[in-house]
Amino acid sequence: MADLKGRNFLTLADYTKDEIRSLLDLAYRLKESKKAGKAEKHLEGKNIVLLFEKTSTRTRCAFEVAAYDEGAQVTYLDQAGSQMNKKESLEDTARVLGRFYDGIEYRGYEQSFVEALAEFSGVPVFNGLTDSDHPTQILADLMTMEEHLKKPLEQCKVVFVGDTRNNMSLAWMIAASILGFDYVGLGPKELHPNKEAVELYDKKARAEGGSVSFADSISDVSGADAIYSDVWVSMGEEAKLAERVSLLSPYRIDKDMVQKALNENGIFMHCLPAFHDFETATAKKALEQGFDIREVTDEVFRSARSVVFDEAENRLHTIKAVLVAILA
Repeated sequence: MADLKGRNFLTLADYTKDEIRSLLDLAYRLKESKKAGKAEKHLEGKNIVLLFEKTSTRTRCAFEVAAYDEGAQVTYLDQAGSQMNKKESLEDTARVLGRFYDGIEYRGYEQSFVEALAEFSGVPVFNGLTDSDHPTQILADLMTMEEHLKKPLEQCKVVFVGDTRNNMSLAWMIAASILGFDYVGLGPKELHPNKEAVELYDKKARAEGGSVSFADSISDVSGADAIYSDVWVSMGEEAKLAERVSLLSPYRIDKDMVQKALNENGIFMHCLPAFHDFETATAKKALEQGFDIREVTDEVFRSARSVVFDEAENRLHTIKAVLVAILA
């Protein structure tokens, strides 16, 4: 296993193919131990603080359960429970927390925030999500693909549908550039990343045997192993609702798109939460305003091809692997 002790986990771009492989292999072993009811307690005596400027179900629960399973203690701080960036600067907060804790998780907005925590705290920092990256999610996605597709990652093709500039699409680009699989971002040209970023990651991916490309027509996409979606409007972008629905409604993932885009063994993936029906307060309110914000139909979300809840569970096992590899 690669020696990752004391490292930060800010972006997958900081890790090599072998190091990512090592984290995935550890995640499988820890998942087996969890299923067998074995408590290994690799993190006995460790303390971890979770800083959340954006709320979450999976990220918080995965970090907390992962830490508790391995014997660590956790403190959760949201915006109301901390003076960070209010009465105390980010630098000062980082320096204080670094004296108390063995590791810091941050989930929020700017990538520069999680980088500053790493710079000033003196302890490992874990990125639970920023506006430009989501490395713990992508690690769980890679594990889920391996489990269901039964083929090497470098032989896979992933299609992300929707706002292809968002953090999940960018995280997929990074992963493809390191691991060498084919990544296609499918969405309106207005929401494609800048040309320089695409060319950079495509060049890196091609050096590993993969590719990074973008398309605006479903007719340009076929034979994918996984089709992936995310919500159309992220936290903090609520004012863009009407614009996003107008641009992205043609890209709602339905049965026809799945049949066109996926190969016979292909899977549907989503980082969750997903708008696939109108059973949430947010979807109901949007519908009352005349907006259908579903990025995927209920038929596809609940279909046999959907692996979204396996994917959600794997957040726990991969986050546990990151914590154990870096802190144990």
